[in-house]
Amino acid sequence: MRSESEAFLKKMVELPSPSGYEQPVQAAFREYVTPLADSVETDVLGNVHAVVNPGGNPRLMFAGHADQIGFIVRHFDDEGFLYVAAVGGIDVPTVPSKRVRIWTKNGPILGVFGRKSVHLMNEEDRKKQPEMHELWVDIGVSSAAEARAKVALGDPVTFAEPLEHITDDLCISPGFDNKMGSFVMAETVRLLKGKNPRASIHAISTTQEEIGLRGAQTSAFKVDAKVGVAVDVGHVSDYPGVDKRKVGPNRVGGGPMICRGANINPRVFEMLVETAEAEKIPYQIEVAARGTGTDANVMQITRAGMATGLVSTPLRYMHSTCELMSLTDIENTARLCAAFALRINGDIDFTP
Repeated sequence: MRSESEAFLKKMVELPSPSGYEQPVQAAFREYVTPLADSVETDVLGNVHAVVNPGGNPRLMFAGHADQIGFIVRHFDDEGFLYVAAVGGIDVPTVPSKRVRIWTKNGPILGVFGRKSVHLMNEEDRKKQPEMHELWVDIGVSSAAEARAKVALGDPVTFAEPLEHITDDLCISPGFDNKMGSFVMAETVRLLKGKNPRASIHAISTTQEEIGLRGAQTSAFKVDAKVGVAVDVGHVSDYPGVDKRKVGPNRVGGGPMICRGANINPRVFEMLVETAEAEKIPYQIEVAARGTGTDANVMQITRAGMATGLVSTPLRYMHSTCELMSLTDIENTARLCAAFALRINGDIDFTP
């Protein structure tokens, strides 16, 4: 991966963006794509639309969501401990002892999720899985008044972990899902610069995917594209305990995963595979028996329907503080999207 691209990826991943609070990531995305796209627009839900060749035919929509899982401050107790609600699919047993940042109007505050020490637990306590409302965030104050002076109800909270290399190619971060997808949107626009595509390409950093695919739904309605591709992260089975019979044989480092299934237009799937093979981009097949749970779901059924594809970048440990990805896989996902965009023209029939 180019050093400039990796620096931008790191910036995107480390900025806060729980659903409903994507503004910092979207501002970085907008700054990056503005010199590269023909037009850039932010809509009322916070989706950022970067358009290349607006007069082209047909309209092609790419979507990579900008939001990540996180929390929102719901309550202060008398001693100043914060209680939060999950925003998105939090794996609650992984939360205790994790460092977090509360994003206040006066800047971020560091805190830590607390739980009673194992030494103080009885046997029944040790067997019990914690529930979200039983955990608290300690910000080092001793009263509700002190807490309220620093934090407001409704302030967003994210895990306070950086992007770090564990090998030259493999990195870990709590924010890959799916700020990586918004990064791919930006890189796709960069790779298309000066390439003269025939389609009108709308690369969109969408919002609120983790709480109901909301940004993609409104974006798809607005763009009214003939064809679209969602970019997200995908499950792999290359680590202990994951059953290949349920998940498939995909692995980190094997290349982008091209989805096939009911949510996917057959011609879009074929063209993505043809593109990968022509460009010598390694790829894997992901199989979805029903809706994919990604932005592709709502893209497929907007207005009179969209010929929809899904490209997933392999990820271990989804919705944790140590999501693991390959930089090469991310780079190849952007290459696949850009090359696919250059193959789209108004003569292609996507009718199954």
